[in-house]
Amino acid sequence: MASVPSSTTAKSAGSMRGYTLAFALVTSLFFLWAFVHNLEPILIPHLKKACQLTDLQSALIDSAVYLGYFIMALPAGFVMKKYGYQRGIIAGLLMYAAGAFLFVPAADTRMYGFFLGALFIIASGCAFLETAANPYVTILGDPATATTRLNFSQSFNGLGAFLAPVVGGRVILSGIEHSEAELAAMSADQLNSYLQYEADQVKMPYVVIGVVVVAVAALFMFTKLPDISESEKKAPSTLGSVFRHRHLRWGVIAQFFYVGAQVCVTSFFIRFAKFSSDVPEKTAAEWLGWAMLGFLIGRFIGTYLMRFVSANRLLTIYSLISVLLLVVAMTMRSQIAVWAIFAVPFFESIMFATIFSLGINKLEEDTELGSSLLVMAIAGGALFPVLMGYISDQSNIKVAYIVPLLCFLVVAYYGWRGYKPENETMGYE
Repeated sequence: MASVPSSTTAKSAGSMRGYTLAFALVTSLFFLWAFVHNLEPILIPHLKKACQLTDLQSALIDSAVYLGYFIMALPAGFVMKKYGYQRGIIAGLLMYAAGAFLFVPAADTRMYGFFLGALFIIASGCAFLETAANPYVTILGDPATATTRLNFSQSFNGLGAFLAPVVGGRVILSGIEHSEAELAAMSADQLNSYLQYEADQVKMPYVVIGVVVVAVAALFMFTKLPDISESEKKAPSTLGSVFRHRHLRWGVIAQFFYVGAQVCVTSFFIRFAKFSSDVPEKTAAEWLGWAMLGFLIGRFIGTYLMRFVSANRLLTIYSLISVLLLVVAMTMRSQIAVWAIFAVPFFESIMFATIFSLGINKLEEDTELGSSLLVMAIAGGALFPVLMGYISDQSNIKVAYIVPLLCFLVVAYYGWRGYKPENETMGYE
């Protein structure tokens, strides 16, 4: 790949066809990482059965994934800066595939720590993909339409989020839900056979995922993409220089709380549906898939609404609506509570992309490192589900939804005031 001296615009030796192909290929990555991440709400109840876990222990699935993001985001940013986005994407895809293939020995041994290690490797690869894809999309075109363009690409994230629970619920969840008394009545051999059967359900889906990701990596290897690099005259960014940007500091905080909220809402949806309305796990997984279809639709609607409403204002409105829905879920005892949680992903749909775009706005030479910090903020998904699992074990899953409710209040503040660069007047644009 040839290096091109430009800090704010992607320049290619080819025509606009090169830009279109680059945009299409990079947009496909949004689907890939969304699909694997939205299998996590399926893995949580599934491995809870197969490995006989508490709610707190099952929440470590999210911790393994989002710690992978936290640890690998900065290295990913430095790799992109030195070797370019294309090589970074290829490295990320290969890590992603390796982690998927490790699900086979993890299932064979039925060691929960092995599953967590495989998920950590997948997440490390996804950290490379997200660190590359998000800024690449925002820079690959007119800066004035960067947020709209990123929301469009993130719509394919929504497609993956919709398909994963539907497909995963059918091919991973067995639908067999034994009570504690039934498990206790089994002989040691019967219990072992049942648990191994449950663990084996993940093998084929993750092998297929690994094969597909390897194929995509090969496609990136043999396709020339426009390279994005900084001018050689610019000094390298440092954490000190990046954190001087007030709106980035608040963006990292908002992203940390948003991702925590998003993961909490979806990861415990199946448990919540069972607790609130005795919904079977396969049915709840189907409902979660449809909820994520709402997430996809919300992306398109949100992208359209941003023609008339500023991105920060829409972020605030959607965050406050999410808070109200969670209040309903926590206070109602009928199926209305489940439908309230069901509606939340629609309003989450624009949040990640909008926070990201507002956070890297006007960073110029600090864009790559700022992007890495915003991806590192995904570590919120490692902390808040564990806190939620602890609260659930101590009380119940309905009370535990106080965690994402409080997180959305932080996001609302970012859309209200925190998004503005220090040199701009406070208030809405």
